[in-house]
Amino acid sequence: MAVAFVVFYLFTRPAQAAAAVNGVFDGIIQGANQLAVFFSSVLT
Repeated sequence: MAVAFVVFYLFTRPAQAAAAVNGVFDGIIQGANQLAVFFSSVLT
């Protein structure tokens, strides 16, 4: 059911779907950067 919704969303609103994916990746990258800062602070 969820897969069908995702496919429907991709075909009906591709720009918004792309923005959502970019937002997710930006969040992952930001989280990884914060984790790197944390470990850098702990280890020095």
